[in-house]
Amino acid sequence: MPILTPTYKPPFWAKRGFISTVFSGLARKVEGVQQTRERITLSDGDFMDLDWSYASQESKKIIILLHGLEGHAQRPYITGTAKLFNNNGIDAVGVNFRGCSGTPNLLFRSYHSGATEDLDAVVKHVLAKGNYQEIYIKGISLGANMVLKYVGEGNDLAKEIKAVIAVSAPCDLSGSCGELLSLKNRHYAIRFLGHLKDKLKPKINQFPENISISDFNSIKTLKDFDDIYTAKAHGFKNALDYYEKSSCLQFLPNIKVPSLIINALNDSFLSAKCYPVKEAKQNPNIFLEMPKHGGHVGFVNKKNVYYNEQRALEFVN
Repeated sequence: MPILTPTYKPPFWAKRGFISTVFSGLARKVEGVQQTRERITLSDGDFMDLDWSYASQESKKIIILLHGLEGHAQRPYITGTAKLFNNNGIDAVGVNFRGCSGTPNLLFRSYHSGATEDLDAVVKHVLAKGNYQEIYIKGISLGANMVLKYVGEGNDLAKEIKAVIAVSAPCDLSGSCGELLSLKNRHYAIRFLGHLKDKLKPKINQFPENISISDFNSIKTLKDFDDIYTAKAHGFKNALDYYEKSSCLQFLPNIKVPSLIINALNDSFLSAKCYPVKEAKQNPNIFLEMPKHGGHVGFVNKKNVYYNEQRALEFVN
């Protein structure tokens, strides 16, 4: 498809990417979403927690919501979408990736950008309920990469999957990691790494055969974390192998489901390869929108309904 022309006009104070990113991550509040938690058991014996919210009347449509790095289903970028869709007659289920629901997961492995087997388990679980004729999937950041990889991997997708939306998608994980390691993003990288190491630390005692305290202490950067933990725990050779095999960019040509990608041009987490212009022009199922503003998941808009949330609703309708 031709590249879409954005209509996003942020308030004047939110034009800077840093401001909109930080405000949206730390200050935004979404009220009025009633979530009901369900725990599902995965094929390897681990679990994920799902947080459901519902339209006021029984719905045949549902949106599956995927959070970003070290997020969870109570983050406002998840509950904001859930609230908007619930108010428009569509159920929502917020996925908490392994270890992200407030309860540590059971295995040495956890979640990562390319773990589409866990998304597939959620899709199958939703379908098994027998209620839903239309499924939409929206991913944010890490979750955006995951959903684009999922629909582009060439597996047989459920016919009920009608559309996906990817917001602030790090389509090239190596490039995005390079951006996060740059000086301009140092404060974000330190925060992410602190959360990741806090979760990893208990695994040293649980799985001493897999990771030692010296391994843990040698983790100084996000790439170190992916070299020492993510790659080892999930079957990759090293961080670069993980980035190469899990980046959704290579899978975009195969996407056959209508897919909206919204990546702001002032998103400091994204490298040049994270704006897949060529792939969008060559695949009629990809709709690429690149607003000038919005930072990383910072599409502040009127009445606390973010631009990317409104566009997601418009896209599935």
